[in-house]
Amino acid sequence: MPTLSADTAEHYPWGEACDGWHLLRDPGLSVLEEHMPPGAMEQRHRHSRARHFFYVLAGEVMLQVDGEQHVLKVGQGLHVTPGSTHQMHNLSDEQARFLVISTPHGKAELTTTASTPVATAAVVAPGAAPTEAD
Repeated sequence: MPTLSADTAEHYPWGEACDGWHLLRDPGLSVLEEHMPPGAMEQRHRHSRARHFFYVLAGEVMLQVDGEQHVLKVGQGLHVTPGSTHQMHNLSDEQARFLVISTPHGKAELTTTASTPVATAAVVAPGAAPTEAD
C-alpha cells in the first residue's frame, strides 16, 4: 500500500479559494487535508450523520460550533458531533492547514443552516462580508 500526502493524494477545490486532498476516501471513514487562505470563512453548515474531528496543522482558526466559538492553534483539535452547525474561519495572516477526519464520509448529507442541500460548503473570500444563512 503506498503512502499518501497532499503531494500524491487526489486534489479538490472547495469554496471560492480553498483546496483539499483526499488522504483516505472510504464510505466509512474520510481523512482530508484542507488549506484555507488568510481571512477566508466557510458557510455555516451541518451534517445529519457524519461526525468530524478538525486538527490544525498550520495557522490559527476559529471553529464555531452551535454558536460557540473555539479558537484552535497548531496542534489543537475539536470534535464536531452529527447535527451540530459549524463554520471554520481562518483568523491568521497565513494559510491555515488542517485535517478533517470524518465518519461516515459527510459530503452527501451536508446542508447549510437554511437546510438547503449543497455539494460543498461555500467560502467567503478574504475581505468580503459573510452572509447569514439563518
